[in-house]
Amino acid sequence: MHIGLIGLGRMGNNMRARLEKKGIEVTGYDTNPEVSDVATLADLVAALAAPRTVWVMVPAGQITDSVITDLEPLLEKGDLVIDGGNSKFTEDFKHAEQLAPKGIDFMDAGVSGGIWGLENGYGLMVGGSKEQVERVMPVFDALRPEGPRDEGFVHVGEVGAGHYAKMVHNGIEYALMQAYAEGYELLDTRKDIIKDVTGTFKAWQRGTVVRSWLLDLLVRALEQDPEFEHIEGFVQDSGEGRWTVEEALNNAVPVPTISASIFARFVSRQEDSPAMKAVAALRNQFGGHAVKAVD
Repeated sequence: MHIGLIGLGRMGNNMRARLEKKGIEVTGYDTNPEVSDVATLADLVAALAAPRTVWVMVPAGQITDSVITDLEPLLEKGDLVIDGGNSKFTEDFKHAEQLAPKGIDFMDAGVSGGIWGLENGYGLMVGGSKEQVERVMPVFDALRPEGPRDEGFVHVGEVGAGHYAKMVHNGIEYALMQAYAEGYELLDTRKDIIKDVTGTFKAWQRGTVVRSWLLDLLVRALEQDPEFEHIEGFVQDSGEGRWTVEEALNNAVPVPTISASIFARFVSRQEDSPAMKAVAALRNQFGGHAVKAVD
């Protein structure tokens, strides 16, 4: 199978490498010519045999809008565009409607795995028609983790469902990180009792009910910088957590823990707390998100 991939940043480039390793032919395009396989979007489309599959892996919002708008006149009936970025699910409805008059199909894919996806595989949550999902399944199977398909891939529903599921996933992620971070701050505060904070978290990695990949990453971050001396407790949010809370408000669903984790990130921009240093370190560990270094 041969697909086009637009956006060769941290995740896109690793996705290209994993796909090629699994036998999927990939033609990649990026505005950075050093990593791009072709010079233009038109060249990308020309390199693909119809019906084409083009995976868009660029920042959500205006950049995704621009790429899809630029692709529209280049593609033909029967071609498929997949938005694998972190777009809001309502944008998927707009993009599907935009492409439909030309007979171009659209699918949304929530992708989780960050900078570790090349090695471990990516968790995939997909929205679109059953026919198109089946058509692209070799790509999904190449990207997902090894093991049972239903433990790393789900066809959630129609267009928009994939990004909706990823939105909720990220809201849960916010809350989990905040819980670990607050536990870290409490342990770190009582050094008169707790003589080994890093060791305490490490001892939770096997056999305890709080073990998880996030815990593994927190231990890794602590081993690199036990007091988080080289990182500021400033934590950005990429949107999904806010959208989760908005959806909860719109549907009268109580999400107090997720809501609190969002507000805690706002607090991080006002004061440099140990807990928010832990959250900043975790985001850097799993997603390669930028952190603010201490001057």
